Amino acid sequence: MITPLDLPDFPWDSLAPYKARAVAHPEGIVDLSVGTPVDPTPELVRRALAEAADAPGYPLTVGTTDLRTAICEWFERRRGVPGLGLDAVLPTVGSKELVAWLPTLLGLGAGDVVGIPAVAYPTYDIGARIAGASSVVAQSLTGLGPLTASTTPKLLWLNSPGNPHGQVLGVEHLRKVVEWARRHGVVVASDECYAELDWREGQFGTSTPSILHPDVCDGSHEGLLAVYSLSKQSNLAGYRAAFVAGDPTLVAAILAVRKHAGMIMPTPVQHAMAVALRDDTHVATQRTAYARRREQLLAAVTRAGLRVDHSEAGLYLWATRGEDCWTTVSELADRGILVAPGSFYGAAGQRHVRIALTATDERIAAACTRL
Repeated sequence: MITPLDLPDFPWDSLAPYKARAVAHPEGIVDLSVGTPVDPTPELVRRALAEAADAPGYPLTVGTTDLRTAICEWFERRRGVPGLGLDAVLPTVGSKELVAWLPTLLGLGAGDVVGIPAVAYPTYDIGARIAGASSVVAQSLTGLGPLTASTTPKLLWLNSPGNPHGQVLGVEHLRKVVEWARRHGVVVASDECYAELDWREGQFGTSTPSILHPDVCDGSHEGLLAVYSLSKQSNLAGYRAAFVAGDPTLVAAILAVRKHAGMIMPTPVQHAMAVALRDDTHVATQRTAYARRREQLLAAVTRAGLRVDHSEAGLYLWATRGEDCWTTVSELADRGILVAPGSFYGAAGQRHVRIALTATDERIAAACTRL
């Protein structure tokens, strides 16, 4: 008899009744519950996709040489990470797929532990469950307590800038994590998908620190992986364009399984992704649009009596009235505004809501008026 995986219900399904109330607003819903891009995919990327549309043969799981070269160039230019070899990067079919399957791809299973942030993207935990492993909150290294062979995580997830709260981990913090992980033989996977969206004073237009930066890891990528997606910076969520980079030994192990499983990015997407990575202009344009929406929404949310915590980077405002998150969700739904409850991201988020910046200028303006 087949035993289904013991997975929780998909969180966003529970928002359905609140969405129905928001839809019923006389002026329509403003959906700020999901971080899905709404602006057009850049023309140069769409053109590149069309140019590569004649693709009758199977693509390479490892990715084309041109794409892997573009990833290495991007890391050096935008993240300050020089010297990545082609064997240290690998395209993935979106970043969520990689997050969900990484524990399995690395061979984790029953009895193994995956460390995740206290407030975290739910898929970190789901990935551990799919592999048959378990997850443990590892907000601080001391919070794990005395380590034994059975309690030491095999894999530790970092997320900076964080989803949902937009917190940025600095170089010194990342250095301490890397040093600790290497002492204990722990693989560190850093989800850096919002790195190009840093709103801190003096940081606009720059990117946040990467786990692979020499100041963090002393130039050695042993035991380290960085995950990145073009969904946010380039409006390519529909393309499923992402990659993982870092320790060549770990990348090779991931590649070996992906070859067997047929986990391959389509050839036209590989070409379009390389083009997108080499163009910084469209990223700057999109960043400016989100900055404008963030400024307007932040002011309106604050005027409405919510406190915004962290939110110094990324695509969300992490807001609270000091009440249960579902109470806030309900009140905003009555105004035709749908947001995500913080409880989706762990018990530590129970009194916050996540408000996305991913709506058109017109819808953001409507939300500000209603608030």
